[in-house]
Amino acid sequence: MNELYKELGKDVRFIEGLKACFNCGVCTAVCPAAEVTDYDPRIIVATVQQKNDYEIEELLKSDSIWRCGECLSCKTRCPRGNVPGYIIQALRALSIETGLFTESEQGRKQLAVKRTVGDHILKYGYCVYIDEVDNDMYPEQGPVWKWLRENRESMLERLGTSYKTDKSGTLRKVSQESLDDLKKIFDETGGTKRLEKIEKDSCSKAKELKIDFSEGKDEYFKYLYNE
Repeated sequence: MNELYKELGKDVRFIEGLKACFNCGVCTAVCPAAEVTDYDPRIIVATVQQKNDYEIEELLKSDSIWRCGECLSCKTRCPRGNVPGYIIQALRALSIETGLFTESEQGRKQLAVKRTVGDHILKYGYCVYIDEVDNDMYPEQGPVWKWLRENRESMLERLGTSYKTDKSGTLRKVSQESLDDLKKIFDETGGTKRLEKIEKDSCSKAKELKIDFSEGKDEYFKYLYNE
């Protein structure tokens, strides 16, 4: 009984985030995500407080826990010192640890995040890198971005960046030593294990959906990104 709640209780973000909610709804009133999606931090906090594993499991399989933008507006307004954003972070982590993230449309998109932001950090030292943001994957960037990418070496030099150079400055080449240090940080903090878990469970889900799964921008990635 209450095994999922006990697991949540091991997460420092959950410990810091849940004090004593009396369901006033201020968090929902100030939440930008609640205004435009089905995300409702008041309901999520109230649900977790019940310590009912069935209800918590439903949250872990839901789209709603992936709607939060982690802006922490809720932190600044709660009269009881609760932080729904921290609770969401703990729920997301547990959803990945249990593999239940693959049961929701928004949760499955964690693979797309992993293969872009996560992999780019370890490859380049940047979460967003101009070489990876092309118009085929991001058509909303438009023709100006397409021209900039095609002429990025000369343009970025004119803008005074350090693109792909060893000198200090914007878009400088991150040394292999620094990249190795980043990898060690991921290893020690559990980040590497988390990324591997996302890949493993996503592979299982892709097989279930009968979609080709390999690496990079494969068919499953495109399915997540476009569908």
